[in-house]
Amino acid sequence: MTFLTGKRILVTGGAGFLGQPVCQELQKYRPGAIFVPRSADYDLRDAAAVRRLFQMQRPEVVVHLAAVVGGIGANRKNPGRFFYENAIMGLQLMEEARRAGVDKFVGVGTICSYPKHTPVPFREEDLWNGYPEETNAPYGLAKKMLLVQAQAYRQQFGFNAITLLLVNLYGPRDNFDLEASHVIPALIRKAIEARRARQDYMTVWGTGAASREFLFVRDAAAAIAGAADLYNEAAPVNIGSGREISIRDLVTLICELVGFKGEIRWDRSQPDGQPRRCLDTTRAQRAFGFHARTDFREGLTETIAWYEKELAVQLDLVMSNG
Repeated sequence: MTFLTGKRILVTGGAGFLGQPVCQELQKYRPGAIFVPRSADYDLRDAAAVRRLFQMQRPEVVVHLAAVVGGIGANRKNPGRFFYENAIMGLQLMEEARRAGVDKFVGVGTICSYPKHTPVPFREEDLWNGYPEETNAPYGLAKKMLLVQAQAYRQQFGFNAITLLLVNLYGPRDNFDLEASHVIPALIRKAIEARRARQDYMTVWGTGAASREFLFVRDAAAAIAGAADLYNEAAPVNIGSGREISIRDLVTLICELVGFKGEIRWDRSQPDGQPRRCLDTTRAQRAFGFHARTDFREGLTETIAWYEKELAVQLDLVMSNG
């Protein structure tokens, strides 16, 4: 028996890239039921729809994964939308969870909430020591306000809300749309397209000097489920691999795995984003025994293979529809 055993669990965004692995992990705890609300039925931006969701499903645990996200380009184009929709979904969901007497609320935040020049590795205590990197500050601050809400509700109402801060994720079923994707799927797609077109070079944004930390999606799912079961404190918790890689080295590795041998040209007119990102993950290890298990190269290889297979399926469909 665990805390989650027999519980009715609501997972927003449960049909998505992260949501499906999270639901699979939660099943290991033998919950009573897992509900995944569809946006067509319950618009989380609409307070009445959120209230109806709790009346209909009566969850005992809420895992809030639903978010409006994207890479640097998408953040620059949609700062208002990214701020409003991420904030309003979380604010209303947590308020209705409190009103409904939910046992636990698991909020999933982002590394984008950290200040632009946070010393590496990022420690949870550094979260309020400055303003986030400008290109994704609206998204990061919207998620940060949900941490404030969670801590305020715990203080005033005794509401058990926890907050997890995730690094950039990657893995099969990621979003490979260049207008909205994060760095790894964008680079994989660019490299594959360049290889297929037999291009002499590939253009990449920035200078390559920035660094990032990445976490395989199934590792992230295991962390979220473990925290939902075991973690019950007000302090936010970093969820990551604890391994840093420069964008330049990342591009080199992806091109090697994809088989693109052309030149890499850096578009220095485009932003690098936050200079460095790497988390201190000792709190997660101590609090609920989490550490990332997937080797980065192996995770990238699986992700590339999945995308290549998807491209083959799409080509077959085009050919069959002739």
